[in-house]
Amino acid sequence: MAEFLSGGLVDRLARNAGFTLAGAARVPAADTETTREERSRFEQWIARGAAGEMEYLKRRNEDGKLVRSSLHAVFPWAKTVIVCAANYNSAQPRSIDPAAEGTGWIARYAWSGNGSAAGDDEPLRPSDYHKVLLKRLRTLDATLKEHLGEFESRCYVDTGPLVERVYARYAGIGWTGKNTCILNQRIGSWFFLGVIVTSMQLAPEEVAIAAADRCGSCTRCIDACPTQALKPYEMDATRCISYLTIEKRGVIPEELRAGMGRQVFGCDICQDVCPWNRKAPVADDAELMPREGLVNPALEWLAAMDESVFSRWFNGSPVARAKFAGLRRNVAIAMGNSMTGRYLPQLMAWAHADDPVLREAAAWAAERLLQTQKAPSPGQEANTNPQ
Repeated sequence: MAEFLSGGLVDRLARNAGFTLAGAARVPAADTETTREERSRFEQWIARGAAGEMEYLKRRNEDGKLVRSSLHAVFPWAKTVIVCAANYNSAQPRSIDPAAEGTGWIARYAWSGNGSAAGDDEPLRPSDYHKVLLKRLRTLDATLKEHLGEFESRCYVDTGPLVERVYARYAGIGWTGKNTCILNQRIGSWFFLGVIVTSMQLAPEEVAIAAADRCGSCTRCIDACPTQALKPYEMDATRCISYLTIEKRGVIPEELRAGMGRQVFGCDICQDVCPWNRKAPVADDAELMPREGLVNPALEWLAAMDESVFSRWFNGSPVARAKFAGLRRNVAIAMGNSMTGRYLPQLMAWAHADDPVLREAAAWAAERLLQTQKAPSPGQEANTNPQ
């Protein structure tokens, strides 16, 4: 077995496995100032209630320590974390670009489809980045063991007992932006992260150089957030549109609904306005291709879905996390924010639905439209089916 892990080997094999870039970082010792600061920052964020209903972030070990506050709480053998990034940017419009009246917005990362599994005339099948990246991480892990011999390891995509963005910074992938996303000078922030926690030591001469913070005096992301979820380098998840439309179950606080605009799954606004994403390269990844039907989808089309149609479009897609009921709740709120009277019949019907959360959201949205007294404009009917 090799004594040390080489960063150059990691990068080369990661690219062969399908990643855009990769790096490796030492796990700081449990008693270092860096570890104490990271643990304290995460614990304070949880204590403030900023994680909302995301209980998995609050999980503690037998000693009462937050699992995600430090790798030492779960894996005392961990010495190096390999961080891999996969670009998912596409040449499609941004959420802040002009769009047809009556369209919603699904976050860019959730458009993904598997082009390698579709025929020339077939629509793309949904793909979930968690599964795509996890398969690549396991390939990388196995290949590293072929080169280096056996070592302890665990592969994670959003599910591990660590904050991936922290180790992405340690590994030189990028810096933490004011919107709390990892930013890379070359590819912006449109990328997924996956990690391999290993028992291998990183070669002494290969300590990653942390990327310089290049946000400067820019506050575009903070200024653009419609629900004021951001402060510099800090996010209150309970106000974040991504959290509200994906993780939040039940009724969404009324004071935040207007700020949600037309977002029905996730939100890209803080990334769309970021100057570092202006020239971000478009990905060429067959497993993460955009399904064009999900770009600016018509609210009527989403509202007309029954559970079988929802399953056909979103089983195997990140959108499934919101569930059918959650997506309809979000669509009702987006209809209310549209200021377009033609949605009143649909909202009035939903106001008598069996689902109490949908009933409440639809009643709120209908009242909002009635207050505007705006009738639908001739010739502005949205397309009801993207195919």
